[in-house]
Amino acid sequence: MGLSIDLNCDMGESYGAWKMGNDEDVLEYVSSANIACGFHGGDPGTMRRTVAAALARGVALGAHPSLPDLAGFGRRVMQVSPAEAYDFMVYQIGALAGVAASQGARLHHVKVHGALYNMAAKDRALSDALCRAMRDVDANLVLYGLAGSEHIRAAEALGVPVAQEVFADRSYQDDGSLTPRSHSGAMITDVDKAIEQVLRMVQEGKVRSVSGKDVPVRADTLCIHGDQPNAVVFASGIRRALETAGITVKTVPAPRAAA
Repeated sequence: MGLSIDLNCDMGESYGAWKMGNDEDVLEYVSSANIACGFHGGDPGTMRRTVAAALARGVALGAHPSLPDLAGFGRRVMQVSPAEAYDFMVYQIGALAGVAASQGARLHHVKVHGALYNMAAKDRALSDALCRAMRDVDANLVLYGLAGSEHIRAAEALGVPVAQEVFADRSYQDDGSLTPRSHSGAMITDVDKAIEQVLRMVQEGKVRSVSGKDVPVRADTLCIHGDQPNAVVFASGIRRALETAGITVKTVPAPRAAA
């Protein structure tokens, strides 16, 4: 069987008069969309339009919940209890599930955003709460989480389906975590360098850390950030490189789809 990977992108992050990303064009190249649910970006109209655009292109729908931090775009660390995390996860997943249902569709996955994503990668109690919220809303939802992280381990322990996620445009630390955005070299802005990293992760199961160490990773789904200025260039270039290498781009199967 040949190699395959899901391509996902964070999108629907515009809010009111503030416009973010180029969702319509990026959707032409990805297989899964992570749609903001209002806590870091997105609003009801944006959610509705993004869901419709994804459905029109056969792209899987995912919720992209965040810490309640609209002013900071969800990228500031906040101290939240597991109970609080559970509640705002249920709230945000439920909101997007309602938008999807209004268009005759269901959610496929959940990928948390920003600071919450990185917190969950290391905090087991927080990850447990986030995964229980997913399971309690819909046990078929697939968690998209950082490959090899506590978030993945928490989901597996609770029986939540997982897709281990890698990044095209982020550099890695020796422990498999992402380099913080506040650090130099955190973002990969050269498309060719990103493609080189992607192909190695998919074909060899390894990524080169900023210190030069080879770190093992499992690549089920690959993130392309929709808020970077050259998102369409990245998405189209990576998709073309994957297909040229004989790697199929397809959505991670969900339990209901496999049943």
